[in-house]
Amino acid sequence: MSKQPLDIILLVLDTQRADRLSCYGYEKETSPNLDRLATESTLFRNAVAAAQWTIPSHASMFTGVYPDIHQMVQSYSVLPSTLPTLAERLREGGYYTAAFCNNPLVGVINNGLRRGFYSFLNYSGLLTDRPNQAGIPANLIDRYRSWFKRVLAGTFGKVQDAFARSDALLSLSFNPLMVPLWQTALSFKGNTAKSLEDAAKLLIDRQQTEGQPIFTFINLMETHMPYHPPRRFVERFAPHVLKDKEAQGYLRQFNSDVYGWLAPLADPLNARHKETLDGMYDAEVAAQDEQVGRFVEQLRDRGVLDNALLIICADHGEHLGEKRLLGHTNAIYNELARVPLIVRDASNAFPRSTIREEVVSTRQLFHSILTSAGCATEAEMPLTLALTGETQPVFAMAIPPQNVLNLLMQRQPELVREMQCDRASLAVWSQEYKLLAKGGEGDFLDSCELYNIVSDPTETLDLRDIMPEQTEMLQDYFEDFYQQKNPVAVCDRPDNFDDPQVYQRLKDLGYLE
Repeated sequence: MSKQPLDIILLVLDTQRADRLSCYGYEKETSPNLDRLATESTLFRNAVAAAQWTIPSHASMFTGVYPDIHQMVQSYSVLPSTLPTLAERLREGGYYTAAFCNNPLVGVINNGLRRGFYSFLNYSGLLTDRPNQAGIPANLIDRYRSWFKRVLAGTFGKVQDAFARSDALLSLSFNPLMVPLWQTALSFKGNTAKSLEDAAKLLIDRQQTEGQPIFTFINLMETHMPYHPPRRFVERFAPHVLKDKEAQGYLRQFNSDVYGWLAPLADPLNARHKETLDGMYDAEVAAQDEQVGRFVEQLRDRGVLDNALLIICADHGEHLGEKRLLGHTNAIYNELARVPLIVRDASNAFPRSTIREEVVSTRQLFHSILTSAGCATEAEMPLTLALTGETQPVFAMAIPPQNVLNLLMQRQPELVREMQCDRASLAVWSQEYKLLAKGGEGDFLDSCELYNIVSDPTETLDLRDIMPEQTEMLQDYFEDFYQQKNPVAVCDRPDNFDDPQVYQRLKDLGYLE
């Protein structure tokens, strides 16, 4: 076992489905680099995200609690000051904390997820934004350039923050004429290569860390819509798109139809469109895998992995037409909830070449990382308990983002109600069974679905009426879940909460009396 504190690397592959990685059984070789890493790691086959989209899922990974406690369930939510973040805890424990983030919902929106980082680099804009970066260039010209870039990047950040918080601006951004502009101007998917290069440089050169162990958080967005993978990966996974004019037209329309990423489908995708989305998503997975592989090998060659805890996971998956759903707005079927989780641990607390079948939650990464760093309390239960057979029911929540729901209800209210996209969802996993309910506290038993995740991973056979006793047992877990709420953790107000227009908008949405 290593005698000095481990560096900790948390690499989040945003929007990465587990079932599209070859190390998770996918028949296409989309992830040769992750496959090799998995052979020297512990791979959790049934890891579950705590929520269905970026903000609540990251908040759970950063605080160790479910969304009903941290309350980060809207684009305008701010993390409660009563909940210390993972970066804050590690910083107090002597770690140098640094983030390299490509998702504007984590790196730009002023929602508290940046708390605790000495350095936070955001790549989801025209310029790399450094909201938490310390240090002033000695050269006067460099100082001016640094100030100008900071002001300009900050301005773009405020624009992105405004779009996340305003229904009117959000609706405007869905206009097909606006989409190419903001996707380009805001560099929507960030810069994977640059963020990995910068993270590797910090971990290898260790400048400004003063001998401290390093906690590095990285978020990559390659598998998120829109799909523009390099041609050589399209040739491998979606060759028909290069020849078929109809497929090219559908892809162009899909990439520019942001509303379509959020709305349920009136009819199932036809086979050709499904083939196009599947192929392009797979191409993005493979392109990202290549860059992650290059990053890992660089760390291996320079000896960083010899004293590091490397965790690779996802914040959620993605619907690609299954169950008449696209994107990740509101559902917790396996396409969204089941995520990859690969842990390579230099201390061997997580054994090499090991596959675990237990259901675990990504919120437990908080506890596991603190345990590895020697900063955990007795009450914080790490993932390693699953290795001893000590498992507990695992939950996930899906609360529809209100600004997105408002837009959907304006355009397709009947379809939204038919698909129950206006209702919150809660799921519980226990051993091989999963119970999914739609509704809210008090009525979450009205619409339940029971699945065997081992024999039916695509959730095609609802066992609720076939196995009523199993259904009732899992319903009892729902009761326990809601009885364990923490009344102290009330969501803080955003910076502009006292603005009369913001206050009125919250009241109109039903959040204020």
